[in-house]
Amino acid sequence: MVRSGGGRPLARGAARWRTFAAGRWGRRLRRTAPVVVPVLLAIADAVLVNGLELALELGVSVVAAAALLLRRRFPLLVFLVTLPGLYIGYIWFAPMIGLYTLAARRPGRRRLGICAVLLIAAHFLPYPISDFELTAYRENTLVLIDACVTSAAPIALGLLVRTRRELASRVEDLTRSLRREDRLLADRVKTTERARLAREMHDVVAHQVSLISLQAGAVQVSTEDEAARAGARTIRELSVRTLEELRHMVGVLRADGGDGGEASGLAPQPDLEELPRLIEMSALDVTYEGGVVAGTGGAKTVERAAFRTVQEALTNVRKHAPGARVQVRVDPADEVCGEAGPGLRVEIRNGPPDATATAPVLPGGGHGLVGLRERAQSLGGTLEARPTSDGGFMVRAEFPYGAG
Repeated sequence: MVRSGGGRPLARGAARWRTFAAGRWGRRLRRTAPVVVPVLLAIADAVLVNGLELALELGVSVVAAAALLLRRRFPLLVFLVTLPGLYIGYIWFAPMIGLYTLAARRPGRRRLGICAVLLIAAHFLPYPISDFELTAYRENTLVLIDACVTSAAPIALGLLVRTRRELASRVEDLTRSLRREDRLLADRVKTTERARLAREMHDVVAHQVSLISLQAGAVQVSTEDEAARAGARTIRELSVRTLEELRHMVGVLRADGGDGGEASGLAPQPDLEELPRLIEMSALDVTYEGGVVAGTGGAKTVERAAFRTVQEALTNVRKHAPGARVQVRVDPADEVCGEAGPGLRVEIRNGPPDATATAPVLPGGGHGLVGLRERAQSLGGTLEARPTSDGGFMVRAEFPYGAG
């Protein structure tokens, strides 16, 4: 059996070339080749046409070729410089490349028309002008046709390249517009889906909470036990507050554009004034130390974030540390996140759980602290949550008042 390995050298060569093209020298080559190669072609044209003996013809031809180095920056001037090379030195590459560059970079009917006439004249008229024979009709006609083709070809090619670039730019703009429209459509679909989910959440959860409130009201009316009546009253109050919170969140989800215009008339958001009542209804052994008067420190957004931090921390205590003692501190801060300025510091500490207490079976998504941390970071603050040495847990948050 004969094994064919002839393709391997080609594959290795292609891989090496791709590596070279992607490297530093490859990028330099791609930048310099379009500038240097036309100059080398024009110099070769000048030497082949004029040889090394005709000083004037070779001189103007080399100058015309060297001028191509500046053809992208000064296309009209470079083209005019190449015309003596065509008229005296009979070179072709330099003036044609110059006219092509002019058509591709500085298009204009009048400008291109004048330059085409100049190129035709330089090509048609002989050097010296005394050699021109007016009666050589056949030869003059052929030279004129040749000159017209010589001037028309680079103009057509330059305009074609420019049109292609403009079309590519427009296609890119259209592609970006389509992508932007797709994103807007996706956002619209998300907004519609959020509104639908909000309605469904309101219908399902509000119904269940209303039933809980009704059942608690029935217990409150029918029972004669004062403790049971107080517990039923607390359940009803919590149900009402839950419905208000739910109504507000549904309004936020359904508000178009997130400006909250629809939710502005809904239930007021909790702040530090509601914190003692939250602690009272938590059914936990909580010691509250508050050094901040609600509404006097600064932003309501910060106070709302502090309230939600305490609320989530107390919920976690009920879930994971039943019977534990809890300490809640809300104090003003002169330095927040290492920067001087007024702020608010919230700290919730709980001890180890009571071994005799029964942990309630409460649902949880495991994202409460993550959401609190994101809320704190959005306000320019920080949140720290970690276990303590005595087997408990600590949540500390800092919020600058300038954030909201």
